[in-house]
Parts: sequence; C-alpha cells; structure tokens
Amino acid sequence: MSIQPFARVAIIGIGLIGSSLARVLRRDGLAGEIIACARREATRRKALELGIADRATVDAGEAVAGADLVVIATPLSAYAEIGARIAPHLAAGAIVTDVGSVKEAVIRDLRPLLPAHVHFIPGHPVAGTEHSGPEAGFAELFRDRWCILTPLPDADAAALARLTRLWEQAGMRVVTMDPDHHDKVLAMTSHLPHLIAYTIVGTATDLEESLKSEVIKFSAGGFRDFTRIAASDPVMWRDVFLNNREAVLEMLQRFSEDLSALQRAIRWGEGDKLQDLFTRTRAIRRSIIEARQA
Repeated sequence: MSIQPFARVAIIGIGLIGSSLARVLRRDGLAGEIIACARREATRRKALELGIADRATVDAGEAVAGADLVVIATPLSAYAEIGARIAPHLAAGAIVTDVGSVKEAVIRDLRPLLPAHVHFIPGHPVAGTEHSGPEAGFAELFRDRWCILTPLPDADAAALARLTRLWEQAGMRVVTMDPDHHDKVLAMTSHLPHLIAYTIVGTATDLEESLKSEVIKFSAGGFRDFTRIAASDPVMWRDVFLNNREAVLEMLQRFSEDLSALQRAIRWGEGDKLQDLFTRTRAIRRSIIEARQA
C-alpha cells in the first residue's frame, strides 16, 4: 500500500536515527518539507549541507509549527523539556512519535504535556551503529530490521496505520507491543549487552599500561566487537540505563546468577556443563541468522 506523503516533517535531534529517517523521507519523496532541530549550530549546518533538511533551527517550538509529523530523536533526558516546548505549537491532527529504546519513560515524560488534539504514538526503530551525528546516517539503516510501536489504548487507528506504513517504507518490519513488555525485552536484547560491553572495555582500560597495550595490539574478534558496542553515544546510553533501571537490574541479576554458575563450572572442571551451555547458545545464534537479524 502506498503511503500518503507528509506535508511537513519536524525531526528533533538529527543524529544517526533522525538523519537516516530524513534520508528515507528525501529518497522516497515522503515529505514536502523537512525541518531539522538541533542544539549545536554545526549540526544544523551539516544537516543543510547534506541536503537532508530544508530548514534547520535550534527552537523546537518553531520546528514543529505546522508539521503533520514530529519525530523526537534526542537522548531520553531531553524529552520532558522538548515536550513542554513543542506542546503550544503542535498542529491539530499531528502525529508525534519518537525513536527511543525505553518506552514507559517516554510515555511518562511526554503524555502529560502533549495536547489532546495530536496523535501520540511512541516508537522504537531497532537499528543503529556506534556512530553518531547527521553525517553518520544512511537510508538503508532500517532495512530488514524491526520497528516496535507502543501505541496507547486510545491511539487513533488511522494515525497508527500511517506511521506503520512510514516505517515499512523505510524497510522495517513493524510490530506493536505493550510498553512494559518492550522495556523488558530490550533490557535483555540491547541494554544488558551494552552494559556488559562497557564493563569489559572499562576493565581493559584499568589494566596496567604494559598489559593494556598488548590487549589492544592482539585484540581478537570478541574484544573488538565489545569495543565497537562500547563506542556508542555515552549520553544516550546513560539515559537508557537510568530510565529503564528496573528492567535492566532484573536482567542484570539473572545474568549475575548465570555468571556465578559458569564460574563454578570452570573452577571445578565441569566440562559437561560448559559444553551444554555452549551448545544451547549456538542454537540462539542460528535462530538469529534464520530471522535475518545477523
């Protein structure tokens, strides 16, 4: 089904996700006008130079004026301030969505601020790299990835369908999910792995200098992958952990218990237990490949 283009799209935060979406909108002619909003002048200038925005402003209220789609793509800690700033300027019938990886906190911070005449549909395109900034974006970022929408019970069906088609146009497979369930799933699939990566790389940085230089020099694939993950935007991930703390702590507790069991198996030479675990984890990897998420 073809998607009706938006007359004006405001993207607040023109980093990796925001700029990638802007490229999709530009590539497929899905927006009559794209407005970028960013705090840094260099970011606004780069968005204009790249041709992914028609106008750029530091004022979120100015950015959303007359927009029929507003996408918030900033760190979570900025949401409440942004919500208060844009609320008086939102057009009737506008769709307001976001791309954050924690949904209950988004609803907590935005829902009370937004006027009743807009359609608020939280979202999370599950895609990304360790790079940031408008120059890091690319239209194919979303191809064959999942987008999770967490509409509220009173969400407008037509607005939800329109937003769904937009993400499908970007190449994503779209599902809807309860916000609490989303946060628990992402705590395991995304947030905990990032926390582990930050911890392992942090441990390496605390090694004595001679050993640390050898770790860097002889980095094997596993450690290199951890450093890639740990190079992600520190502000964004700080906000993720603080805003999804309960789900992350629950998954972290489960991981700690499993890690202790693995430690005992190594200590006592329990090879059967180790082999059983490694066999089960291989099956998960095969399932991810079959789901085309590798």
